[in-house]
Amino acid sequence: MNNINTAIIAEPLANGMDSPAWAVRVANEPLLRQYWRVILRRKWIIGGVIAASLLVALIVTLLMTPMYTATATIEIAREDENIVNIEGIKAESTSSAADLEFYQTQYSLLEARSLAERVAEDLQLSRNAVFFETFGVNPMEGGLFGEANDPNSLEQRRERQKKAVDVLLDHVEISPIRGSSLVEVSFTSPDPALSRRIVNSWTEHFIGSNLDRRFEATSYARKFLEDRLEQLRQRLEASERQLVAYAAQQGIINVVSEERGAAGSTVRERSLLSEELLSLSNELAKSTADRIRAGSLVNGDAGASARALENDALNMMRQKRAEAAAEYSNMMATFGPDYPPAQALEQELAALERSITAEEARVAKSISGEYQNALRREQVLASRVGDLKRQMIDLQRRNIQYNIFQRDVDTNRELYNGLLQRYKEVGIAGGVGTNNISIVDPAILPEEPSSPNLILNLLMALIGGCIVAAGIVLALEQIDEAVKEPADVVGSLGTAVLGVIPSSVGDPLDYLQDRKSDIAEAYLSLQTSLQFSTDHGVPGAIAVSSTRAAEGKSTTAYAIAQSLARTGRSVVLIDADMRSPSIAHMTNVPNDKGVSNFLAGDDDLDRFIRKPEGHDFAVIAAGPNPPNAAELLTGARLNLLLSELLKRFDHVVVDSPPVLGLADAPLIGSKVEGVVYTVEAGAARTSMVRSALNRLAAANANVLGIVLTKFEAKRAGYGYGYGYDYGYGYGKDKANTA
Repeated sequence: MNNINTAIIAEPLANGMDSPAWAVRVANEPLLRQYWRVILRRKWIIGGVIAASLLVALIVTLLMTPMYTATATIEIAREDENIVNIEGIKAESTSSAADLEFYQTQYSLLEARSLAERVAEDLQLSRNAVFFETFGVNPMEGGLFGEANDPNSLEQRRERQKKAVDVLLDHVEISPIRGSSLVEVSFTSPDPALSRRIVNSWTEHFIGSNLDRRFEATSYARKFLEDRLEQLRQRLEASERQLVAYAAQQGIINVVSEERGAAGSTVRERSLLSEELLSLSNELAKSTADRIRAGSLVNGDAGASARALENDALNMMRQKRAEAAAEYSNMMATFGPDYPPAQALEQELAALERSITAEEARVAKSISGEYQNALRREQVLASRVGDLKRQMIDLQRRNIQYNIFQRDVDTNRELYNGLLQRYKEVGIAGGVGTNNISIVDPAILPEEPSSPNLILNLLMALIGGCIVAAGIVLALEQIDEAVKEPADVVGSLGTAVLGVIPSSVGDPLDYLQDRKSDIAEAYLSLQTSLQFSTDHGVPGAIAVSSTRAAEGKSTTAYAIAQSLARTGRSVVLIDADMRSPSIAHMTNVPNDKGVSNFLAGDDDLDRFIRKPEGHDFAVIAAGPNPPNAAELLTGARLNLLLSELLKRFDHVVVDSPPVLGLADAPLIGSKVEGVVYTVEAGAARTSMVRSALNRLAAANANVLGIVLTKFEAKRAGYGYGYGYDYGYGYGKDKANTA
């Protein structure tokens, strides 16, 4: 519309005219203001549609059955409570995409048909005819409960169950709470108690179905583990038998020992030969040590050996010898060697010395014997250890295959023990019945109906009414071809607007006599536009026409003549509408002679020109109605009439017949300098006006522009208005119809 509005003022400026005030206002009008004008123009339609929508919503709300909604809140945890640590049964991702997939799956399960079937079966809804009636399902339809068929037949029970499930799924609502793991389960029905029972049963069976799925999953796991355990048991037994058979064949005997350490006890299995080799190796080491120790004693002083020092008898004799030697030394200091006690003591010392020597010899012989024994024992043990080493090397060669069989046994045993432990855990998990779904708030008995909601329904009706009204207005605006405002003239017809004449409630001629009236000022603006329509001012010969009758063309012709005459110019107004003349009536002159007479050949022009009383311009009436006005206009007499009048007057204004259906207007338009085309606002269709303008263009008529008559600013939707509170009585009777 902005382009259209710009064109409204661009066309007058292109022709050298000042843009009228109304054109400036339309050109600068915001887009919202234009929409507002459409609303004002269609306000009764919009108001009627909205009022009808509100009335329908009110009636429907009052007639609707009250519905009660019961709601329960449940929590769906992302991960199970880890009562039994079972890994590997189900791999779950912790990513957000997996979370979304998990919760979407749970929401779909809450709306699953299988869950609705469990609820219907639990509450025995398929056997309750009142339940079907509550939701508008005729229990007699299809013989659900009728006598035509057996109501207890399998087919009928299935049909009732199917309809009951359909009803449940149609009225249950699952609403996840954003940003949490909580979900609201709601059910709506006319019976509040029924709604509560269904919601509570729905949540309980959802939990039960979840447990059933988990139990079925553990049951499958147990069956799978049982089969695997049996296979592993057979493999373990076969590998053990193979190991024992090989050990018996090769004579491999292993000893199991338990070693305790800081990290705990460790069970080790070693062969008997290795145990014997280890033991004999230890004994050989001891024997070698004993032999070396004994050898060191043999090569040393036997009397100074540890064995001699540990000999009590030898030590006693040595002590006695020391005492006797001391006593002998004392006697020698006092007496001589010949002293008898000294001699006796000397003999005693010799006897003790012999005894000590004999005892030391015995100790030396004992040490030598021990050395020989140790040497022989060492040799025997060394020989035995050598034999065992050779046997051990052979055993290690045979243990290679034995170890292979042993590893197979150990692997099978570990697999078997691991699966057995998993089997026990799965059995415990299936018995515990863990669940990640819990009821936060069970459904309570609803006290207030959830629907119908009068305020909400009225609001929705208001919105819907506005949408429908907008659609209707848009459709009307699209199909309405009426020229309602100046913008339509330029936008739809592509013609400049010379002026806009407001509507009035009385005779417009009365308003034209008052120079201060709005209509007089509007026609004065039209005169101003005509002054800029040509390079020499107002055209000398102007024809005023319209699409059809009663559009204000005669009044416009009268007003143009009057307006030009008030400026001091000589003007003559010709009524060329010989089929339906009106100028004579408007100027109070007789219509006994006029244009038809001159066109018929009467050259006495002076007797046709009359000066009406109280008017500043001359008038030539239409004259008698000719049999064929078009034939009179086709001759040269019309050009002669116009040329003669232009010699006597400054301006000639011709009231032309309507264009459509007649040939008169194009003939007149081709003879005058310019045509002023009048269009009744809100009545003339653009297609008809366009067709009329095309006829004038085909006749080489110069259409100066369009005058929009009977314009009502408020009716057209202009919020600012024009202040025209008058109105046309134009065309109400033949006397006032142009």
